[in-house]
This record gives sequence, structure tokens and C-alpha cells, in this order.
Amino acid sequence: MAVVEGDGNPGEAEISIRLADARDAPLLAKFRYAFRSGTGRAGEDQTEFIERCTLWMQERLRVEDGLWRCWMAEQDQALLGHLWAQLIEKIPNPSPEREYHAYLTNFYVSEDARGRGVGSSLLSVALDWCQSRQVHAVILWPTQRSRPLYLRHGFNVREDLLELMIEDVSEEL
Repeated sequence: MAVVEGDGNPGEAEISIRLADARDAPLLAKFRYAFRSGTGRAGEDQTEFIERCTLWMQERLRVEDGLWRCWMAEQDQALLGHLWAQLIEKIPNPSPEREYHAYLTNFYVSEDARGRGVGSSLLSVALDWCQSRQVHAVILWPTQRSRPLYLRHGFNVREDLLELMIEDVSEEL
């Protein structure tokens, strides 16, 4: 568990960062719904989505050495933010190149916790994990608002990465 230094306010509880487990899935699913439905019109009933997402998250968080990890930032046992990472295996390589990529996703910090180092701390913990897992490169799709955070942590804008949207369902909503 990591601890985020407070801003010096007396009596303010420390912010801790820990790995999520399957018991956290219902709360994380509610945060996921709030996070993604806030970007536009939701195409799925909230209750149905949370149930489906909870099951998906529980399956991935039960696997101790699986490809998914989620870190949670908490203060006084209240969730302030979270970040998910997935290891992506590469085909074995005879050169000394590392054989994993990592995909960072579902990175969210509640409005009232922003600007307090919570996001930076979550990202640092995830990047330390990537380093420990011998990850070659970390990929993500930033928002305009989050881009400066990633740049401060050493991310670069690449010219050699292409993306093809197979189906853009946002057009249908």
C-alpha cells in the first residue's frame, strides 16, 4: 500500500493506494458507470450495466496473477479514484526486448480529490508495477485534461502508432 502525503492540514486523513480485489467490484462498477455515462448519453440501463460490470470486474480481480490490476486511492475508507492496467503479451522475441505491453484505462479521480496528487500517485504505483513486470511500453488514450499528467510522468506523443476504429457506436447514440 502506498500513502499520499497530505497537504499539511491538521487532522486530515492520509490518502492510501491499494490493489483492488473482487470485493471492491460493486463500488468500482458504480464509479465506472458514473465516469463513462458522464461523457455522453448512456446506452444501457444503470442497474443492468452495474451488474454486468461488477461480474466482469470480479472475474478479473479474483485472478491473483492475471493480466489485469486495479489500484484504488482511498481516504477514510472512501474511494477517491482508481486506475486499471492490463498486461498485453507480445510474441516471444529472441532480442533483449521485453515481452509485455501495458494498457492503462479507466483512470478516474473524483472532482473533489483532483489537484491533491492522487492521480499522480495512482499513476506512479501503476508504472512501478509495469516496471516490475518487465513491460516494454505503456499505452493509453488520454483526454485533453489528462495529457499534462502523462507528459509529467514521461509519456510521449508517438508518430508511429496507428489506430483504426472498427465501429464507432457513439455515432449511433
